[in-house]
Amino acid sequence: MEDNNKRSNRGRKPRSPKKEQKLYEERVVSIGRVTKVVKGGRRFSFSALVVVGDQKGKVGFGTGKASEVPDAIKKAIEDAKKNIIHVPMNGTTIPHTVTGKYGAGKVFLRPASEGTGVIAGGPVRAVLELAGIEDVLSKSLGSNTPINIVRATFEGLKTLRTVDQVAQMRGINPEEVLK
Repeated sequence: MEDNNKRSNRGRKPRSPKKEQKLYEERVVSIGRVTKVVKGGRRFSFSALVVVGDQKGKVGFGTGKASEVPDAIKKAIEDAKKNIIHVPMNGTTIPHTVTGKYGAGKVFLRPASEGTGVIAGGPVRAVLELAGIEDVLSKSLGSNTPINIVRATFEGLKTLRTVDQVAQMRGINPEEVLK
C-alpha cells in the first residue's frame, strides 16, 4: 500500500541522518569565579576564556560571563567565533620569530624544526595547537594572567608575514627578500 497523504510532511524540514559537523574545535583556557557579598549572602558569577580553531590556520578567542559555568562557556565560544584570525604558516611552523605584547604580558614565539612539537605553556599551547601549528618554541614573559597571555599570543600571530606577503608589499620577487 502506497501512502499518498501529501499533508503529512507539509512545513517540516527533512531530517538529516547525521549530526552537523563542528567547524571549530573549542578549548576552555580558564574559568574565573567572582564573589559578590550582598545582604542575603554571597552571589557567585563565572567568567570563561575559550579558544576556538580549525587546526588549519584559523584561530580565535573569546570571553563570556554568566551566573553558571556552562552559560559562560557558551557565551565565550560565540565571542571567539566572531574574533577569528588567519595565521600564516610555513609548513608545520611559523614563518619567523616574533614577540607579541599585550599589557604587561609578552609571548616570544620562534619557529622550530619538524618533529619538535609545541613547546609552550598552557594558554599559549591552546592557541598554537588550535591554530594548527605543530612545531614552535615559545616563552611567556611578564604577566602570567591567562587573558593577557592569550591576547599577547594573538598580537604576535597577527604580525606574522610569509615571504610572499613581504615581497608583494615591497613590490619585489620573493627570492630577493631572502637575500
